[in-house]
Amino acid sequence: MTPRGSGVENRGMHDVKLSDGVVTLSPLRLDDVRAHLAGEDELLVRWLNGGPGTREGVEAYIRHCREQWDTAGPLRAFGIRVGVGGVLAGTVDLRFAGEGLAPGQVNVAYGLYPSWRGRGLATRAVLLASRYAARVGGAQAVIQVEPENPASAAVAQRAGFTPGSPMHGKDGTRFDRYVRDLRTTAM
Repeated sequence: MTPRGSGVENRGMHDVKLSDGVVTLSPLRLDDVRAHLAGEDELLVRWLNGGPGTREGVEAYIRHCREQWDTAGPLRAFGIRVGVGGVLAGTVDLRFAGEGLAPGQVNVAYGLYPSWRGRGLATRAVLLASRYAARVGGAQAVIQVEPENPASAAVAQRAGFTPGSPMHGKDGTRFDRYVRDLRTTAM
């Protein structure tokens, strides 16, 4: 069964591994908790996490992510891994349903830990995640960025996303939207 007609296939958590030779995406796992907490900084808390992480909170989130993979839920959360040992450098999430998304749209959210920023890794991760989203039925990828976060907007543009209509969240927060057609764009 697929979530809300998204075309997402039911694959086990350990089946998905995406790589471009520099960056590898694979589902988050419980042994990522320590690396995530060590890598979290003020920017990740502000733009992505909504608050500082705790061991219990991150473990609960990763368990939720595992459940989403196992039940073909609308969330696909990947660790962004680099190097031979697959060091966790950040995360990229795909949401195949949610606030402000039309059927077929997939929200892409990403964040890198400070020591990995400025190397093009987020752009590579977004491209890999977009290819995966297209393969499992996504029609259009959407990146929502607060206007005060130009680094995230730059990643979207480097990954081939173009400006779309801005939107406002339930709390009134304005988001600039960047979109990429997954059906016709060569991924």
